[in-house]
Amino acid sequence: MVRITRRLTLFGGLAAVLAGCASKFQTYTGPEVTRLELYKGLRLLRVYNQEAVLRDYVVDLGFAPVGPKQFEGDGKTPEGSYTIDRRNPDSLFHLSLGISYPNAEDIAFAEAQGKKPGGDIFIHGGPRLFVDKRGPDWTAGCISVSDKEIREIYAMVRNGTPIEIFA
Repeated sequence: MVRITRRLTLFGGLAAVLAGCASKFQTYTGPEVTRLELYKGLRLLRVYNQEAVLRDYVVDLGFAPVGPKQFEGDGKTPEGSYTIDRRNPDSLFHLSLGISYPNAEDIAFAEAQGKKPGGDIFIHGGPRLFVDKRGPDWTAGCISVSDKEIREIYAMVRNGTPIEIFA
């Protein structure tokens, strides 16, 4: 009896872990996402199929959100034209989609100032327990949504999707 109970407990625990892993990834069967637009001042990420708005998300930004990202550590979220260029299913922030910052112009500007442009800008989920979030605009320059929302966005958006980031 003890042996059967242990096995059931072990298999039940394993099933729960696997179910939790599976729920991290969603499927999307709706219209193709053709572009993203981020309006920093409105804290709004808009997802489009051609001219039709598919979904809006309220976001948090870098800890110093006014103005374009120019240098490593400035706490700003970039402004300009970029693409979604990578995916991280093992992100510390649940899931994340990489943004192609810095581009050639960003690099040239920072180097002309004798500085580094920074990088690793992502759209990602909410903070983990070990991150000290002190209100809105808490990231180092990334775009943050809830974990539920990043699961949706991660399923909808493909690498190569353009993202335009406005002030």
